[in-house]
Amino acid sequence: MELDDAGEPSGSPDEPEVDMSGPPPGEALDSPPGQGPDGSGDPAPPGDPAPGGESTPPGGVTSAGKRESRTGRNLPLAIGVGLALGALVLLSLYTVKEIFLGVMVVFLFLGMREVTEAFKSRDIRVPFIPVATGMVGTPVVAYVWGATATVAAVSLTVLALLMTRMTEGAAGYVRDVTAGSLVAGYLVLMGGIVALLMRPEDGDHRIVIFIATTVASDIGGYFAGSFLGRHKLAPAISPKKTWEGVTGSAITCMAVGGWLVWWLLDGGHVWQGVIIGLAAVVTATAGDLVESMIKRDLGIKDMGTLLPGHGGVMDRLDSLVATAPVVWLLLELFVPS
Repeated sequence: MELDDAGEPSGSPDEPEVDMSGPPPGEALDSPPGQGPDGSGDPAPPGDPAPGGESTPPGGVTSAGKRESRTGRNLPLAIGVGLALGALVLLSLYTVKEIFLGVMVVFLFLGMREVTEAFKSRDIRVPFIPVATGMVGTPVVAYVWGATATVAAVSLTVLALLMTRMTEGAAGYVRDVTAGSLVAGYLVLMGGIVALLMRPEDGDHRIVIFIATTVASDIGGYFAGSFLGRHKLAPAISPKKTWEGVTGSAITCMAVGGWLVWWLLDGGHVWQGVIIGLAAVVTATAGDLVESMIKRDLGIKDMGTLLPGHGGVMDRLDSLVATAPVVWLLLELFVPS
């Protein structure tokens, strides 16, 4: 996900392209040549060569005839990949839950690799073995032994990376172990929390509520912002974000959360799901911005290219890892496992 000139995600689902005359407010004037203020480069204007050498004429249709959305993505391809991922989640959850645990660990491991490789662009070297071990082991022990084991696994992961990094000398020690601790909190701990969501007997339903509510934020914001977006939310801060887009995101999240909590969980009520959906709007947006800030600081556009139409694995996990602890906490409060 890219940031626009105002510091918001460029191409966010609730931010359709808006024709703005003149430079946006607060545009950075000291950007390096060939780069936009977000350090990731400006999108090619209509008629200029797009990445890969294809010319992108006005209207978003490349010379190969591929239709792109107004956010610059190949929308049909992105939708296809999203549906495939959704089918994989449902199939694994509702056959043998442990299969989903394995799928989750694989994706989080790939996300962890993307983040640690991205850190190398700033000469940050995260000790790989302890973080990778924690990334695989924490969700497993969380699923088998619960919250106490989760805390122990994350703590041991941090301790192991502190000890391992000492073998490489003092130069850059604080920098590297700080980045490693960020990965431990950002991904290792979140992986354990998702496993805690899945641990109860109705854990498959809880995971569906968590993922569907988070995804609903993107879908609702995209369509409301694209077709109804007229009133700028904060023009001086984010020229593309509209009240209609944010409202659509919130309504969709609350509707999906309310319905699923009532339908899937014994003792669940609509109002509980509505609160979960409202919280998911906030955390999903925060997750997008957190990853965008990391990429801006590192001077990269995407964490990777593994998922066509989406970018890297972390470009899809950013809102999910931020939303997981809040959904888990609220579900434990409303419908204890």
